[in-house]
Amino acid sequence: MRDVGTLLEALPYIREFHGKTVVIKIGGAAMTDAGLTDDFARDIVLLKYVGMNPIVVHGGGPEITSYMERLGMEVKFVNGLRVTDQAAIDVVKMVLVGKQNKDIVLSLKGHGQPAVGLCGDDGSLFQVRKRLAPDGEDIGFVGEIERVYVDVLNHIAEDYIPVIASVGSDENGQSYNVNADEAAGAVAAAMRAYKAVFLTDVEGWRADPDDPATKISQITALETSRRLATVSGGMRPKLEACVKAIQGGVHAAHIVDGRQQHSVLLELFTDEGIGTKITPSS
Repeated sequence: MRDVGTLLEALPYIREFHGKTVVIKIGGAAMTDAGLTDDFARDIVLLKYVGMNPIVVHGGGPEITSYMERLGMEVKFVNGLRVTDQAAIDVVKMVLVGKQNKDIVLSLKGHGQPAVGLCGDDGSLFQVRKRLAPDGEDIGFVGEIERVYVDVLNHIAEDYIPVIASVGSDENGQSYNVNADEAAGAVAAAMRAYKAVFLTDVEGWRADPDDPATKISQITALETSRRLATVSGGMRPKLEACVKAIQGGVHAAHIVDGRQQHSVLLELFTDEGIGTKITPSS
């Protein structure tokens, strides 16, 4: 009876989301644990089967670091941003575009849905400009997205699941490493997505980062913006991306624990959800 109850609880949401676009950013354990990666792929395929239009955005920081260390390259961060010289951007593209992107595509295919792997260079998807560290320090080929050209996504999403690696290029063809949370928020806003979901390695946004009991279940984008100055670490770019997505017309943004099996479905298709939901201010 519990399974039937869960299905009945999901039905109104399936009806509400039918035909809608949802952008899902995958990172953390959901990308490094084979079992969780497989669960994630099944969840995304299910979204497609019930009539939604999922778009996957991914980064891959831990594996980039691993490959750089294996190649004897210096790994350095400034205010959470990876210092990225030309040799490092080559590794970033190799790992994100050449390996992880295709791993996700193949996992989706293995569960019955064809997917198309992309990066910001394809179809000029991302127009990127150079980004400096907050203190003005030059950290190499780290970029921020100026514009997302959605035509290529609109065409692909009709029949396939787009899977986007978070790199892009400027008007001169120089490649840049782009924060995956920023990329997902920008894609969600440009596509006027109904939902944006960010998978991470905590159960949601905690008012006190060290206390799981302080998880914020629901909050407005306005209140989130007011609190951003007090947030540090990896949660801040996720919250900034959520706010940007909401400001761009997204109905709601969610921060969800990717370590929990089927976390995307539990957040979207149950009354209580499991993570943090950020909504428009009005």
